[in-house]
Amino acid sequence: MKANSSRNIRTQRGFALVWVLMTVFVMGIYLAQVGTLWRTEITRANEEVLLHQGDEIREAIKRYMETGAPGSMQYPRSLNDLVKDPRVPFERRFLRKAYKDPMSGKDWSFVGAPGGGIMGVYSTAPGTPFKTDNFPRIYGAFVGQTTYEGWKFAHYPSSAGMRR
Repeated sequence: MKANSSRNIRTQRGFALVWVLMTVFVMGIYLAQVGTLWRTEITRANEEVLLHQGDEIREAIKRYMETGAPGSMQYPRSLNDLVKDPRVPFERRFLRKAYKDPMSGKDWSFVGAPGGGIMGVYSTAPGTPFKTDNFPRIYGAFVGQTTYEGWKFAHYPSSAGMRR
């Protein structure tokens, strides 16, 4: 009777170990799915920030150019020129602060202006955007872009909208 009881305990321990391993495996799959969902939500939120801040920078460049000497077409040399206009002796701001690229956390890449300065910004973050349509009309060129580099927030004074 004692040998039979010992065999049952070992079988029960083995069965419990299998259940624990299966539970850990199922929880691992669940946590991987949750992690993917969180990463997707964070990326989508960062895309919204990218669109908002990129548009703010484009608008700031536009206002910077509009307040310059008539016909001068002087672009800012950097984002810092938008934070504090170096052309005047008093404090004039077009942008609250020099934002970092929200997709990478690094500095923006710049769309160069003819004659120097920056005409706009874009992100060089890796990855494919989740948002591929339903952009404001001014950003119609963003539709179908497969990289964030295609989202160029630039002020083109000679045209009413964005160009690629």
